[in-house]
Amino acid sequence: MQKALLALTFMLLPTLLFAQTGRVFDNLSMKSKILKDNNRKYAIYLPPDYDTSKRSYPVLYLLHGAGDDQTGWVQFGEVLRIADKAINEGKATPMVIVMPDANTGQRGYFNDETGEWRYEDFFFEEFMPYIEKEYRIKGEKRYRAVAGLSMGGGGTFTYALHHPELFSSACPLSASVGALSLAEAKAYLERIGNKPVMATDAQVEAHYKRHNALELIRNLPEDQKKAVRWYIDCGDDDFLYEGNSLAHIAMRKQEIPHEFRVRDGGHNWTYWRTALPTVLEFVSDAFHQH
Repeated sequence: MQKALLALTFMLLPTLLFAQTGRVFDNLSMKSKILKDNNRKYAIYLPPDYDTSKRSYPVLYLLHGAGDDQTGWVQFGEVLRIADKAINEGKATPMVIVMPDANTGQRGYFNDETGEWRYEDFFFEEFMPYIEKEYRIKGEKRYRAVAGLSMGGGGTFTYALHHPELFSSACPLSASVGALSLAEAKAYLERIGNKPVMATDAQVEAHYKRHNALELIRNLPEDQKKAVRWYIDCGDDDFLYEGNSLAHIAMRKQEIPHEFRVRDGGHNWTYWRTALPTVLEFVSDAFHQH
């Protein structure tokens, strides 16, 4: 009898292991009136028990960097393997992970200087409501987090600082915090070519103040300083190390609680793959009851 049970266990083992695997879809899309584009793409990770349960899940919006699209965290970040492992080991709670495409039409997570391209408006007014209606997601601040790398780290800073009422946790990784001065911002726009022709100096300055993480941190209202749990991570060899360190210092001066980690590494996927398990654990801590 024991031998038969043992043999049956070995026969069912592949099925049991398969049942502990989440699913990723990396070529989904939705319509956007704001961006005048009928094909806004996104990828999504659904946790292992999504198809077998009727429960709703917390959500992590995971933003890619410049040069990638919604498939970056899937292909290079190995989100399926890393999330499955963290969930199966009990280090992260089952969650839905949403990865939008910010590399179509115009690169970036922000509205542009003139208001012609309104990606941030799209994200909050169309994309987030669509996702949280389409999937079984808990639509409350406590169960919503945002994270991202490089350009997506800058998006993480800005989205959580603009909307602390929407996110329980924010995890910028190797973040592009923005130009370190207004003069540097103007020089950058002139270097890339098109915007200085279209935007006035006043528009450039307003855009800088609204999308520069250091400016936003320095001017964060007192009642918002503890609204979001922050985890900031940047490699010691990263070319964006200075900006991340200045963000840490600015948060210290403003007495904004946060975790700041500097680890051995550079601006690459090897670094971000090792950061993701900690991010999943950190955001899960807010999703849990204590």
